[in-house]
Amino acid sequence: MFKKLAAEALGLSDIGVIVAAADYDKVDADDYLFHEDGEKIFFLIKSKKDEYCFTNLGLIHVDGDSAISSKRTIHRHDYAHARIDAVSIETAGTIDLDIELKFTIGETVFSIDVKKSHLEALKDIYKALISISHQQRKDEQARGHALHALDALAGMYKIGDGDEVAVSKQYNTLLNNLNHAVQVRHTQRDFSAVFERYIHN
Repeated sequence: MFKKLAAEALGLSDIGVIVAAADYDKVDADDYLFHEDGEKIFFLIKSKKDEYCFTNLGLIHVDGDSAISSKRTIHRHDYAHARIDAVSIETAGTIDLDIELKFTIGETVFSIDVKKSHLEALKDIYKALISISHQQRKDEQARGHALHALDALAGMYKIGDGDEVAVSKQYNTLLNNLNHAVQVRHTQRDFSAVFERYIHN
């Protein structure tokens, strides 16, 4: 108990390690995956307080109050609804024990301390998060273009003298196509391919 209290006081309990893929079924985050929807873990950082579980669909944060408490809060951030930004790694100095992975997802800011011996593996998740961020930005631009196109077409239909029923039917078809474009074609939900490309643990 004294060691746990000392680690908490010194902040050492927050320094995480990267969990091997063979041990993913032993972590708390595994209980909160949507296995039914094909969700799986690709990268996981674990400290005495927290787990940061990167899956193909989102980030699951098992948030612990402290190293000496068993209380946990589960936060989920789906890539389809929360954009990743400001990804960086802060490397260790000569006497530092840890390195930091920093990023935002939606409005949440993360700064995760990891043992400096895990730097090479941490570079993998850095690349994956950057790649996801780029794809999210492309999807956001494509959704914006689709909405502008619908506005332009709506203006054309208002100006025209066509039959109201025919115009309404055509407009509804366009609206359905737009909905598919925004919700499916230009909103990527599953980033398995990105993780498979960059993660080598």
